Parts: sequence; C-alpha cells; structure tokens
Amino acid sequence: MSSLSTAYIALGANMDDPEQQIRSALRELGRLPASRLLAHSSLYRSQAEGYSQQPDFLNAVAQIETGLEPEELLEALLAIEQVHGRRRTFRNAPRTLDLDILLYGQRQVSQAGLHIPHPRMHLRGFVLAPLAELAADLEIPGHGRILDLLQGIPEPHPVRLPAEPHREASS
Repeated sequence: MSSLSTAYIALGANMDDPEQQIRSALRELGRLPASRLLAHSSLYRSQAEGYSQQPDFLNAVAQIETGLEPEELLEALLAIEQVHGRRRTFRNAPRTLDLDILLYGQRQVSQAGLHIPHPRMHLRGFVLAPLAELAADLEIPGHGRILDLLQGIPEPHPVRLPAEPHREASS
C-alpha cells in the first residue's frame, strides 16, 4: 500500500432514482479498501451536456483519503458503477451512475483510460460548483483556482439542492 493521498471524485446520475444512486455510491466510497470518505458536497441539478434528450443530472463531489494507487482507485470506481447498472451505450448517454477521479493529490496521470486531473473538469460547472464547496481555493494544475474557474463558466449554472455539505467524523 502506498502512502495516503487526498482524491476528489465526481458523482453523477440521471436514471433510476439519481439521488439514491449518488447517496448509495457515497456510502460505497466510504467502504473502499485503504480509504476513508472525508467529505462530500451538496447535490446539484444540471442540464445534460452533449446529448440533451435526457433528464437533468444530479451531481456531487466526494473527498476521500486513500492508499489505493490511481489505477486501483479507478478499478474500484468502475466496479461501483457496474453494481449500479452503468451501461456505456454512447457518449453522453443517460446513466445510473458516473464516477470520475478529478484530482489525486498533486499527481498527474495520462494513460489509456485514466487522466488526472480530469481533462475537462475546469470547463464543467456541474463539477466545479460542488468541488468549490469542498475546496474553493484548490488549484487545478494548468488551469487555476476552482472558484475562479467556476466564476468563468457560462450560464446555466448547476442548481444546488437544499442540503448542507457533509463532513465525515474523524476516526
């Protein structure tokens, strides 16, 4: 096992009770091996991008501490998606659950199927808004501070649902 790193995970869903899908996935993130859920954002509603003929998405971001290597973390996230019935039918398709590694400490990874920082996170309000709840001053390498990037996102912005961010109790 490697040393512990802080990672940020994006969660999104727009099928089969999206709120329940995300809440369940948050619990599962807290049970990953060598990992601990530190905090998660509120839920946000956003319009679908790309393929617009689908329901709005619910999105959130989780902050975890993990001893898993990025590749191991990705494998674990893909397994959670599969348990939730994720099917990859076409780009930007509706989905029961989508989990993406946004940031993993200061690491930068570029390999087939895994890019950290997430290559489009700085352009997506549905990622930046929940991430700003947890780490507004965090820098995305090569792009800038989360809060500054969020302020530059064009309308419509995601809408925060009524709930406060949740921080897990320290153990």
